[in-house]
Amino acid sequence: MMQTILGKKVGMTQVFAENGEAIPVTVIEVGPCIVVQKKDLERDGYNAVQLGFGAKRENLFNKPLKGHFAKAGVAPKRYLREVRLETVEGYEVGQEIKADIFNPGERVDVIGITKGRGFSGGIKRHSFHRGPMAHGSKYHRRPGSLGAKGPARVFKGRKLPGQYGAERVTVQNLEVIRVEAGQNMLAIRGAVPGPRGGLLTIKRSVKSR
Repeated sequence: MMQTILGKKVGMTQVFAENGEAIPVTVIEVGPCIVVQKKDLERDGYNAVQLGFGAKRENLFNKPLKGHFAKAGVAPKRYLREVRLETVEGYEVGQEIKADIFNPGERVDVIGITKGRGFSGGIKRHSFHRGPMAHGSKYHRRPGSLGAKGPARVFKGRKLPGQYGAERVTVQNLEVIRVEAGQNMLAIRGAVPGPRGGLLTIKRSVKSR
């Protein structure tokens, strides 16, 4: 059974449990994803299905992609992602994968690209403490000593200012609170990576609690 689906982050809100507890959730619009291509062990060396998700104007696709979708007989999709499977039996090109592959209470891993923050200082990037803000201090937000006087070089892994964000992050073991199959929506407890409208991959948890 398919254990992975693509989705778009809608935003955060809260829902109330039967006991009155307020649960912070992220709402994700998932699918419907279309099976665009099947790959098998004999022909491709591994088993996988290629999922398409999201709408996009057809005139924005190049000819190779248009041909790829035309061969499958499906409308062009904004995103294409492969999902590895042990077997592709039971899946057909053009088949829809919807939110109902998950149930409330299940644990999932959510993969996304975090918000890009550009070139950032040590305080923002690594939560460093600043120096005194008095005028005579002359040390406020600088990195400070690197502690490498003898070797006369900077050791690998040293926390310094640099590019922050815009990286692939997986948040594990999040609980599915609600499944709205008719609206293709999932409500997942807690926060997930990325901005509103960002692409997410939701899969059943590998390391269940």
